[in-house]
Amino acid sequence: MHTLGEDRWLDLDTLLGELLAEQLISPIDRSHFPPMQRNQHPLEWIASQQLAERLDLNTLCQWLAGQAGQPYLHIDPLETDLARLTGLMSAGFARRHGILAVAADAHSVTIASAQPYVRAWEADLAQVLHRPIKRVLASPVQIRQLSQTFFQVAQSVSGASLQQSTPTAADNLEQLLELGARGSEAQANDAHIVSIVDWLLQYAFEQRASDIHLEPRRDQGQLRFRIDGVLHPVYQFPAPVTLAVVSRLKSLGRMNVAEKRRPQDGRIKTRLPGGVEVELRLSTLPTTFGEKLVLRVFDPQLLQQDFAQLGLDGDDLGRWLTMLDHRHGIILVTGPTGSGKTSTLYASLKHLATPQINLCTVEDPIEMVEPAFNQLQVQAAIDLDFAAGTRALLRQDPDVIMIGEIRDLETAQVAIQAALTGHLVLSTLHTNDACGAVTRLLELGIAPYLLKASLIGVMAQRLVRTLCKHCKGPQPSDQPVGCRECRQTGYHGRSALFELLSVGDAFRSRIEHDTDLLSLRQLALNEGMKSLKQSGMDKVETGQTSMAEVLRVTA
Repeated sequence: MHTLGEDRWLDLDTLLGELLAEQLISPIDRSHFPPMQRNQHPLEWIASQQLAERLDLNTLCQWLAGQAGQPYLHIDPLETDLARLTGLMSAGFARRHGILAVAADAHSVTIASAQPYVRAWEADLAQVLHRPIKRVLASPVQIRQLSQTFFQVAQSVSGASLQQSTPTAADNLEQLLELGARGSEAQANDAHIVSIVDWLLQYAFEQRASDIHLEPRRDQGQLRFRIDGVLHPVYQFPAPVTLAVVSRLKSLGRMNVAEKRRPQDGRIKTRLPGGVEVELRLSTLPTTFGEKLVLRVFDPQLLQQDFAQLGLDGDDLGRWLTMLDHRHGIILVTGPTGSGKTSTLYASLKHLATPQINLCTVEDPIEMVEPAFNQLQVQAAIDLDFAAGTRALLRQDPDVIMIGEIRDLETAQVAIQAALTGHLVLSTLHTNDACGAVTRLLELGIAPYLLKASLIGVMAQRLVRTLCKHCKGPQPSDQPVGCRECRQTGYHGRSALFELLSVGDAFRSRIEHDTDLLSLRQLALNEGMKSLKQSGMDKVETGQTSMAEVLRVTA
């Protein structure tokens, strides 16, 4: 039994004996256990032997925390103030003692360790920090990996702050950013910024971020990630570092680094260390304290989902497939930015793409290169917009045309004309609901008789966060619970809600210049259209999401 006050490093034999005494391992396991490799934490070595499914590293750490009477913590980097906590001790001190600061306030500092019976460092650290130490036990793997990452980022930010370097513009017109090769292509005074950008992008991908926000402020810039539709603060950079990071990303995105007065758009293609390529769309906005930069992440795996993965099933799936079976006409997908319209369109195009079909798209940007499609990129610099691109596609003998977005009357007219001349056209609009697409096209200037003759149907959609499968309660409860897998939010991942309008004869007859949106919507509901809210209620009843989440996105 360990005596309070003694310093004792964990050893394999003692831990195995305690696990055996509690019948967590068998005598056979104990007798055949291999010698531990040098410089490895005993819990890591036990977990690596895969003695039982329940004896993974996290379970073993929780068990040890109970043995030592210390709280167990699964460290969430997004809940950790990296800039502040890495300043509490040196990297060498943290590495030597295998510890990591995870929280701090005016009254105490919380330190994570995987050696609960070693206290030699506590008194020295408490004296330096002028605050008492609170102990928590965490995974040795987490402590080692996060400590290395945290201190590397802090060192890069510190170095960049001292140098206040501005990255040079890239000469290449088409670049592939190799993540993980930090600083290899940079000048000496750019290496810190290159390292920060490399970490920022890899970290965003690891955390499943859909958008990355870099926001300059008077004294500090803020980095935030949007995960499952919600923004999370990640890091605060000194103002000069923020501007240098923005400049580096603009350079990689083939944007004009010197131009800071006008909004700009760009693209970056990255390759992860595992070989997966991920594209990002960049957008800058001049603000009071400098350029705000938003990077939208286009994960190819998200764009390759099928209908079931999107959440489209049952009657709605049947109706949607019936629409796609039409040989000519126009089908619209509507919803705000980030509602999953592109994923739905790609799934639909892959369903339509066969060797007998010539399928062409005009996009801004091409979000996923698909060999089964003929894809055209909009290029404003040479006046190749959606309308001009669609006209070009019509001379290519297409069967199916996808137009990335209908933004103006000219594009709408070309799309309708294509639908009336024997082509199936799919496109997107920004409207609140399915019926709003009809009134939006009328407002743009499309004649009612053209809409009556061409419109097949409209799908409106929203994305709701799905309940975390690791912690959600038994049905019929729809309340989010929260665990380490979902960062205590109760949600992990997203699914789509659909409002599907199939245009029938009665609905067509009501499409006029003075059409009232509310009456159109009531008619559609009477004819069997299921509203977004009802679609959400169905997902609540099946335990996929919560009522609060449905109301959040459909109110």
